Amino acid sequence: MTTFFTSAEVRNAVELLASRSLIRLVTEIDDNGAIPPRRLAGTLPDLSSHQLRRAAEAARAHGLVRTASGAGLELTESGSELADLYDAAARWARRHAYPAPVCEFSSRVRHVLDLLAPSLATERADGLPQRAAAARLPSDEAEADLVRPRTLLIQWLTGNPQITQVSEPEPAA
Repeated sequence: MTTFFTSAEVRNAVELLASRSLIRLVTEIDDNGAIPPRRLAGTLPDLSSHQLRRAAEAARAHGLVRTASGAGLELTESGSELADLYDAAARWARRHAYPAPVCEFSSRVRHVLDLLAPSLATERADGLPQRAAAARLPSDEAEADLVRPRTLLIQWLTGNPQITQVSEPEPAA
């Protein structure tokens, strides 16, 4: 698969997708079903009301969740596919003890997304995708196994271009 994005698009997408509160919201709904709006704080007590509100607003704005009548927040197809991507990233990280042997789910996902981000950007003089020089993988096997999460991320971003769109700065008055 040869779809690549600009550095700004990748940065924008990873910043959103690697948000701990968004990861928690999406995976909680994926694991346990729709969350009634009034139960959001009780379902995710480790997140502040501000974090919950921002995650829910971002998820709605990007088409990851919708409010189902009588059920509450539920995942859209795009949100469900994102949950699958999160699971694949966390599985890879657990298997390869990345970034550490013991680590929480959302942290594993964030680290894998950060690891994958440079390889998705097109901006390099020779036209080849960039690879994070600072990212030292535990083995060649880990590198080879990273193909699946990377492919899922590229497919997901290609199918959800709204995530990569960079906001234009407002003109100075």
